[in-house]
Amino acid sequence: MSGKLSLAEGETSHTACARAVLRSGVDEESGEVLSQAVLAQRIGWCADLVAGMVSGLLAEHWNTADVDVLASGHDAGGRKLPSNAWMALRRLGWTATTAEGVRVNDRIVRMAQEQAGRVLRSAWWRAGLSAGVLATWPADPRTRTPQEWEQVRKAVPGGEHLPSSVIKSRTRQAASFLAAHGRLPVDVFELEGVPRVPRMLLLAACDRQQATIERSDTDPGRVLLRLQLPSRPDPRAYADWTWVACPIVLPPTVPASAVLHLPTLRVTGRQVRADVAYSHAVPKARRTGHSVALGVDWGLNTLLSAGALRLHEDGRITALGAGGQFRAAGVLAKQHRLRRLSERLHAKADHYQRLAGVDSRHQLFGKHEVLRDEIRHVCARRRNLNVALAWAAARWTVDQAIAARATVIYVEDLRSMEARGMGVTLNTRLSQQVRGQIVDRMRHLAAEAGIAVVTTPARNTSKHCPQCLTPLRHCKAPDKPTVAGWKWAICPHQSCRWQGDRDQGAWRRIAARGLTHQTKTVIDKTSGHMLIRAVVDKLEVSAVITKTSRGDRSKTGPTRHKPPRPAPRRRRAPSPTRPHSRADKRPEGHAPTDRRLPRAAHRHQDVNTISTPTTGHQPRGAALGAGFHFHAHASPPRWETIPETQSDSGSLS
Repeated sequence: MSGKLSLAEGETSHTACARAVLRSGVDEESGEVLSQAVLAQRIGWCADLVAGMVSGLLAEHWNTADVDVLASGHDAGGRKLPSNAWMALRRLGWTATTAEGVRVNDRIVRMAQEQAGRVLRSAWWRAGLSAGVLATWPADPRTRTPQEWEQVRKAVPGGEHLPSSVIKSRTRQAASFLAAHGRLPVDVFELEGVPRVPRMLLLAACDRQQATIERSDTDPGRVLLRLQLPSRPDPRAYADWTWVACPIVLPPTVPASAVLHLPTLRVTGRQVRADVAYSHAVPKARRTGHSVALGVDWGLNTLLSAGALRLHEDGRITALGAGGQFRAAGVLAKQHRLRRLSERLHAKADHYQRLAGVDSRHQLFGKHEVLRDEIRHVCARRRNLNVALAWAAARWTVDQAIAARATVIYVEDLRSMEARGMGVTLNTRLSQQVRGQIVDRMRHLAAEAGIAVVTTPARNTSKHCPQCLTPLRHCKAPDKPTVAGWKWAICPHQSCRWQGDRDQGAWRRIAARGLTHQTKTVIDKTSGHMLIRAVVDKLEVSAVITKTSRGDRSKTGPTRHKPPRPAPRRRRAPSPTRPHSRADKRPEGHAPTDRRLPRAAHRHQDVNTISTPTTGHQPRGAALGAGFHFHAHASPPRWETIPETQSDSGSLS
């Protein structure tokens, strides 16, 4: 750790992670400058030693009894186990051994025990979930009856608030095991098997005898990482371990006053990536007492729709503007193209596997390996695309909240949403959304601004009117009220007659629901996230008055049909025999200027749109999307301040 973090009143510590690449290093004993490839090789040797010890620990303790002992938090003598995984494993007497003749120091063993302990602790929740599903196995695994759902939720730890999709996915996994082996698995350890061990070094488990990190005195964006690395793949003595100094350039998002922690090193090919954790002071987010909130609704082509609401002292709720949208149709289309390509490659690889079997000399064995490499490449592209989209969407949402001066963001909880009954294509598109990644990154970015992120129940947010809670009538478009559809919503209540975009009404309901029930906000003990579990709709009947400015171009009704414009007159081309023409007056050496845009510019092109906040800070998503056409259109966060004295003269939309 570098330095110590000091907190003022109203502040809390926020830990984030920055990724950097180790470009070079210097062997302090010999003075040799290590290239990137040589440095990756030496770190890879150390990672292989750690991975071997981790594999031995997991193979020995991958069972129900040992995982239960570790998760209980107490040793055989009743003493409380330490929070650090490596210390807990040593208290239980679970030691790691190296290969014969290999000499490593105690800090290398710590890293192995820390990594194995984290894996074993994370398996405890999955073990309880699988045990509950297997103990209440339904008659038909594809469809549970209400009584069977009640039984499985009672058997699963925390099953009352667990999304049904989690239970269904674990049921499908057990059903696949049943189809392959003719019986149900005994527990999750037989169902999943011993997990694979990645090549990584958890330097956080070490002290100054193994690794140190210090900031530069002149440039706070540069740090120096010193660690001991082996000079051979099988070190025979402590003399085979030498100190290596590795300079690291931090990204500009790391504050200069942040406290740095020892990073985690990951070996990927001929590169070494360092995940540098840092802590800095941020404003503390409030659980209640919010007056301005941002409501966020999920969509398909329009990925996010958001808008701000204000809660007045008399209980009225008013809308601040017409809201904004984050449309990522181009990114999602490319994502689905890559998904279809991945499915075809998997099907072809499985067919080659069935034909070739286990014969490594088969003529299809080489083609199968080529397909496996291509599958990994496509999966990496999909993963990078999802990560970039999640960061951009989260950055846009937080910018909207900062511009509206909101202190809380309410997001509907769609963890239990199941894509079904909408056709094969639409079901697949809905199930491939990156909602979880977006919410996680939203919480991370909002915490830096002191904004709380609270999930609310999603039930009836798009079904009921945001002003009178009357069930809406959905149609295809505002000028087609009798054509069945889902995009446009009309309130049939005579005294309300609200109509608008379906997503626009949904974010109003979400924000109004959160503001009305903010006293019911609780903190989940497992994840530490803020959420509202249950609500009462009749408490949300407060009128939502929409305030719009003259520059607001949101639709409030059918589009007026304008008469067609007359065809423009074509300008006559200058005659070559006509004297004193405009072409003749052009100075010599200047080519005629074609004011028409290129043909491609008139078409709908891929646009990389990043929302620019009015707060003056640079969005972190500005560098995202590099390497692909990031086709995302986002509404800029231009929220207009509405005087409080005009809140009573608003018109119902």
